[in-house]
Amino acid sequence: MHTTFDFHGYRVVVAGGSRGIGRSIALAFAEAGAAVSVCARGAAALVDARDAIAAHGGTAHTQSCDLADVRAIEGYVHDAAAALGGIDVLVNNATGYGFHDDDDGWNAGFQVDLMAAVRASRFALPYLKASPHASILHTSSIAAFHPRRNGAPYAAVKAALSHYTTSQALALAESRIRVNAIAPGSIEFPDGLWDRRRREEPDVWRATLAKIPFGRFGRPEEIAHAALFLASPYAGWITGQTLCVDGGQGLMG
Repeated sequence: MHTTFDFHGYRVVVAGGSRGIGRSIALAFAEAGAAVSVCARGAAALVDARDAIAAHGGTAHTQSCDLADVRAIEGYVHDAAAALGGIDVLVNNATGYGFHDDDDGWNAGFQVDLMAAVRASRFALPYLKASPHASILHTSSIAAFHPRRNGAPYAAVKAALSHYTTSQALALAESRIRVNAIAPGSIEFPDGLWDRRRREEPDVWRATLAKIPFGRFGRPEEIAHAALFLASPYAGWITGQTLCVDGGQGLMG
């Protein structure tokens, strides 16, 4: 992916970055010159991500991490900072896909979508405070902004993450740490949620596509473009915001 952004000298940590949106964000930063660390649970995907990041010539660090485990997050953040020489940008991208309205669904979303972001931010804070261009990015969702018949836990937790973004931005403003979120619409990539639904639930896939004014699903790299902007000096006066990247999908309610 060609980019006009310059992140040489930046150290970027992507929590949940071995596939889909997270992988695209990690690769976009690497292509722009950043040293990048990625964590996820799957070892094979991490190897592929590390090789892809390293192919851009920058420092690449990957580590297996269960983002529902506070001690695992603490160890990962400190290891990533040691490998990169610090942290300038923290991207909290993981999701537990808590769509079912039962305890497991709620717990998956709460622990991975929300608390992993809270915890990673907490452990990264000393490193971010030492950075001259620190920022935190959270991956929310357009599901946070509208009621829905299905997937209430996912929507509620993403809404909490968007609200946390505003409070965290206010709390960290005096430390000159910017905090923003991206709310993607429906993003399709190989073996991702919408790719599987296209094959397994074509009626749901078509109904969702019909609600996107641009007439197509989004691509992971389009979220990565927004992440580069929000972490860059071009967004130096932007904090506490959630940016929708959805091809107008949210306009349809």
